[in-house]
Formats: sequence, C-alpha cells, structure tokens
Amino acid sequence: MKLRNTIKKISVIIFISLCTFVYPATSAEVKFAQDLEKTLNSGSIEKALALFEKMPAGMEKDTGLQTLKGSLLLSAGKVNDAEKLASELLLKEPKNIDVLALNAMVAKQKGNNAKKLQYLKQIIAIEPNNPEANIELGSEQALKRNYRNARDYYAKALKGDPDNLEALFGHGKMSYYLEKDDDSKQSFNKILELDPHNSQALSYLAKFEAEARQYKKAIEYVLEAVKYDSLNSDYYLDLGTYSRFSGKYADAEKYWKKAVELDPDYFLGYAYLAGLYDEQNKYDLAYEYYKKVVQKNPKYYYAYESVGMFAWYKGNYEESKAAFEEARKANPDNVSYALMVMACQLKMKKLQDMKKYAQSVMKGMDRNSLEFQMVRMYHDQTGDSPVTLKIQNEQSRSKRGKMLFYLALFYDIRGNISLAQKYYGEITEMQGASFFEARLALLLTSPN
Repeated sequence: MKLRNTIKKISVIIFISLCTFVYPATSAEVKFAQDLEKTLNSGSIEKALALFEKMPAGMEKDTGLQTLKGSLLLSAGKVNDAEKLASELLLKEPKNIDVLALNAMVAKQKGNNAKKLQYLKQIIAIEPNNPEANIELGSEQALKRNYRNARDYYAKALKGDPDNLEALFGHGKMSYYLEKDDDSKQSFNKILELDPHNSQALSYLAKFEAEARQYKKAIEYVLEAVKYDSLNSDYYLDLGTYSRFSGKYADAEKYWKKAVELDPDYFLGYAYLAGLYDEQNKYDLAYEYYKKVVQKNPKYYYAYESVGMFAWYKGNYEESKAAFEEARKANPDNVSYALMVMACQLKMKKLQDMKKYAQSVMKGMDRNSLEFQMVRMYHDQTGDSPVTLKIQNEQSRSKRGKMLFYLALFYDIRGNISLAQKYYGEITEMQGASFFEARLALLLTSPN
C-alpha cells in the first residue's frame, strides 16, 4: 500500500476525471491535470498539494483526485488531514477500493492495525486478488515469520498483477525461506526479466549458487548487484562470505571491511573479520575485532567468550573476568564461564572473592558431577587427585577435554608448570576440538 502505487495511476485518474464531466473539460481543468502530472513526476509532494488548493471547482468532487490528495497528505506527514479526507471519502463511497486503500494506509500510519486489517479485508472481499491489499497482508505475515501464509498472499497478488515487482520479490523471498527453491528462482528470474538491474533479485540468485558451492557464480551475481546498489552493506557481507569459502582471504577481508565502513554500527561485519583473523592466527587483530563486536552488540555472548579468551592470553585478567561474566549472564548453565571467572580472580589474588563466587556457582549443582568437583577443587584449592581420576574415566570427549583444561589451568596458576603443560598438551592433541578451551590451550602452549 505505497504511494507509488497510487501515483502510478495518476495519468489514468486524470484522464478518466476529465472524460467524465458532462461538458468538455475547461482549459483550467486541463491545465490543472497537466500541472499535477508534471509535478508528481518531479517528485515534489508539497508542490502537488499546493496545486490542490487552486483546483478548479468542477474537479473538487472527483473521488480519484481526492484519493490521490489523501495519499499525498499522508506522504507529507499530514496524517490528521489525510484521515479527515479519507473518512469523508469513505462515507461517500464505502466500496471504492482506492478509498478503502487510503483508509488502510492512514490506519497503518496511526498504528491502528485492527482498522488497517478491517479495510484490507473489505478490499479483498470486493477484489480477492487485489495486488496492493494482498502485498500488505503478505508483508505483515512475513514480519510475523508466518512464511507460508505470506507466500499465499503474494501469490494472490500475482494473480491480480503477474508483473508486480513487489509481489514477485515477496513470493521469491518466502519461497526461499520455505525451501521452495524452484519457485523462488522463478520469481527472482521473472523480476530480472522485468528489471535487469534489480539488485535484490541478483543477491538472492547468488545465494542459490553459494548453496550449490558455485562461489564464483555467486560472486558474479553480487558484483552485478553492487553495480546498481553500491551502498548496500549486506552485499559486501555476502561477497566476503563467498570469497572466504573460495579461499580468497584477502578479498574476504576487503569486502567485510567495506561492509563495516558502510554500516559501522552493525556488529556482523566485525564478527566476520574477527573470525577471519582468528583463523589466520592474527591474534591481535582478532582480539581487537571481537571487542568491537560486543561494543556494537552486547547481547552477542559468543564474542564475549573470545574476548575473555584473548584477554587471558594477554594477561588482562580484569577484562577477561568481565567478559566471561557477561558470557555467563547469557548462558548461566555453562560452568566453563564460571571457572574462567574464578581463574581470573585467582590470578588477581582475590582468593576470598573467588571462594564466595564459587559457593554461589555450586548452589543447585549435582554434587556427584565432574563439573561440581572441579568448581569445588578451585574453591578448596585442593582435591586435584580425585578430580584427575574422574576426568580420566569421563566418556564424553568434549567434557573430558574441557575439564582437562581447567585441571591444567589450576596447576598453571599454582606454578606447577610441568603438570600444566602435560595436560595442555593432551588437549591440543585432540583432533577437531571446537570448544574455546582447546583454542586457549593452543595459545598458551604456542611460542610467542
């Protein structure tokens, strides 16, 4: 239900308006129509509204022109004036689809969703495949992630207007989410037939190529999209991802930096760069960018994990502690974060703080669990022998690796370097270990 859909009809409205008068249109009426069309084509809403103030008397009651005026008032932010006019027109012609559409737009602008839906349903009752009403209903369902319902509305819109770009895009996007790939591709390819420079259609067709691991073709699609929308940061995020999967790390870095430049407040570009630098063992850069991630998105707790890890490696124990505390807020059942907080407290020689914190962690834990015994060992600063035995008997490879790390860290903090290195070594020899403790063990045993 956008203004452009109303303006698109302006020539037809004016033509019909002039042809429906009992007497031939006067020169003033013809001039008004010509001036209005010219002004609308120039994009000046305020000037178009000014023309209505001097509208010839014979045209003042024309519903089509008054509906257009209501849309212009709405676009100019004069919502109350638009609402008044829309209500008057509705009393006059309660089954006029354009009038109902104007009232729906006013209701939407005022945040009255119930009223908006009421008018849209009235439109659908009169014209089941009305493109604008079905598109609006489809967009509403899409926002609620009811993708199947949204797709059905867009399909109805396409029955009413098979070449409607907005409906085609909505149908293609919903089909993509529903994994109806053939339907999705068909919609996006149809868009390109109608509008070869449509960057969004190009970007979605790139996704299909990437999913098929045809990264070169995916990159070509997105580079084409960038020609027509060079300021869209999402395209550079995609280019970086496809380049990364192609093994082109320098290109990935370049594109992700461009994404960050275009949208410096969005966290994802920083996260991608942090991961890229981490993977390449560029730890200083990785550390820097992980910190930027949490600055931009404090809820992204995975980055806190990496910030805490690198801060520990750098000897910044206060920062490490704060990062793991934030990570634990998001995932309080992850005992690893609690153990890292306790390790930081020990490094900062805050033994009593650590004991108090450990006591709060142990509340509600299974006393027979390995995790409980590890926390208790840190609290008591003793009891490592039974914990070591329990680790050796642990069947879960992931849990065994994590607990080996905290055993090694315990010895490391206490100055028993030989035992610490022994257990760090066992962790680094584990193939495919993805938990952060394995990464930190590798850092702590790597030459500086």
